[in-house]
Amino acid sequence: MARATILSGSYMLYERHSAGPGKEVFSDIRLDTPNCSGRMDNLRAAILRPQLDALDENRERWNARYRAMEEALRNLPGIKVPERPPEETYVGSSFQFLAPDLGKAGILDLLRRCKARGVELKWFGAGEPVAYTSRHDSWRYIEPQALPQTDRVLEGLLDMRLPLTFSVDDCRLIGEIVRECAFEAREAVRTGAAAEAAKSFVLEAS
Repeated sequence: MARATILSGSYMLYERHSAGPGKEVFSDIRLDTPNCSGRMDNLRAAILRPQLDALDENRERWNARYRAMEEALRNLPGIKVPERPPEETYVGSSFQFLAPDLGKAGILDLLRRCKARGVELKWFGAGEPVAYTSRHDSWRYIEPQALPQTDRVLEGLLDMRLPLTFSVDDCRLIGEIVRECAFEAREAVRTGAAAEAAKSFVLEAS
């Protein structure tokens, strides 16, 4: 059952599966089993079909939320927002950005500050996978790979889901919170306070 839970796409959020085994059963299985995101069953398939008619409308709703975040964080020192080519069609159901200059302590300080204000960011640079931040060097079901450029990007990569239950104004506010916390984290790095603050912050799979 633990393998089935991971295969279905639980990422590292397997403890939320109330019918699954205890978390100790997952200690090795979570790293030895790929996430195939095999969540589709008959009920979900039946619910999905009528939603296809609203796909284009929902894509634009997601992208409006994405653009609100993008506007808040663009041109922010120490933060890099991906530049999307005008020819690209995308679905902004999550928002990714880079903090390449903050370093580990600075990013942990940014995460801590955002969380204190109710904003949960996920970071792909942690040594162990947390929530959905799985990365290639923790996948024991494939041969180890040397991907230094990928690792460099992951070390500064942050992610946040943008559900449609958020309004565009919510996303503007969230973007402003992240922006303010990023300024504060940069100052903490400059003064050396970030390293001390980061020691007490624990990444959680929430």
